[in-house]
Amino acid sequence: MRKKLLFETLFLMIQVYIEKQKGEILGVVIVESGWGSILPTVIIANMMHGGPAEKSGKLNIGDQIMSINGTSLVGLPLSTCQSIIKGLKNQAQVKLNVVRCPPVTTVLIRRPDLRYQLGFSVQNGIICSLMRGGIAERGGVRVGHRIIEINGQSVVATPHEKTVHILSNAVGEIHMKTMPAAMYRLLTAQEQPVYI
Repeated sequence: MRKKLLFETLFLMIQVYIEKQKGEILGVVIVESGWGSILPTVIIANMMHGGPAEKSGKLNIGDQIMSINGTSLVGLPLSTCQSIIKGLKNQAQVKLNVVRCPPVTTVLIRRPDLRYQLGFSVQNGIICSLMRGGIAERGGVRVGHRIIEINGQSVVATPHEKTVHILSNAVGEIHMKTMPAAMYRLLTAQEQPVYI
C-alpha cells in the first residue's frame, strides 16, 4: 500500500475515461518511452483529429499510459500494448491510468571533467546505448530518444560529427532536451501515423 501511494505521489497518476462508439478506434498513436525510463511504458505520440481520445480533451501528447481497462502496460513490448488497445474497439468506455508528461524530456548530466565518460552513444541524433549506472542514465538519458537540444542550442539539423563534438567537449552541467525518436519522426512528417 505504501509503495503504491509513493508511486502515485511521485508520478501523479490520474484516471481518464474516454467515451466512444462500439467499433470505433480510440484514435491514438503510441510509442515506447525508451529504455532507461523510470516508467517503461508507452507514450501517446499523436491523436487522430476528431477521434475519441482528442474529442475527450482529457489526454495530451506525451502522456504515459500505465494501464488501460485495468490491464497494466508497464514493461510490455510496444506491439503487445498496441494489441491490447486494438482489442478495446468494441468497448463504449475506456478507462486509462496515465501519468502526465511533456513530449520533450529535459535531462541533466553532471560531468565534472573530460575524464568522465558521458555513458551513452549517439547515432544521427538518436541515443543508441546507455551505460548502466553512468552519469547519463542518472541524468535521465533514454535509449531510443532523439536529442533536439544541447545546452540551449538546437541540434535538430546538426551533422552527426558536430553533435558528437559538442557532447565530447561538454563539461559541468549538460542540459539536453530529448524526445522519443518515433514521436520526433511523426511530428516532423517523416512517418505517417497509424492510429489504433
